Amino acid sequence: MARKVTRYPVEGPNALWQIYRTVSPFKGVKNFIFIQLARYCPILPMKNWIYRNMLGMKVGRHTAFGLMVMVDVFFPEHITIGENSVIGYNTTILAHEYLIKEYRLGEVRIGENVLIGANTTILPGVTIGDGAVVAAGSVVHKDVAPGTFVGGNPLRELSRTSTENESI
Repeated sequence: MARKVTRYPVEGPNALWQIYRTVSPFKGVKNFIFIQLARYCPILPMKNWIYRNMLGMKVGRHTAFGLMVMVDVFFPEHITIGENSVIGYNTTILAHEYLIKEYRLGEVRIGENVLIGANTTILPGVTIGDGAVVAAGSVVHKDVAPGTFVGGNPLRELSRTSTENESI
């Protein structure tokens, strides 16, 4: 399944060179400072406060971000993470892609009780369902079904937990 991103074509130099036509430089600098504070902050409630109140992310109760997590600096408000999820050390969550002839924006939705392993990259426009587990070092380039254990690059299903509501 294709990621859910909106594409914006550009003329002239590559899209990243034109970034400040799409994002205020002030917003980029402000977000960068608060993201760096959150990356190193050892106090989980304070980290979540920064994400919610300074960056506009939707972060559920008891969600835990490991050390060095890097959220999207230009569009953090496009990131939603449900309750009681764990985002592993040094994970990157992107809501944008700047390419040569276009840039793309997409919402990132991470469900409740999700475990994201360390050093994972989550690309724009993906949804990770409730109860999913993403193995360390994975690149999430497509949606992940609820209750699924996925990993690798390219991402593949490793196993699925059965639920009472699953049809046989």
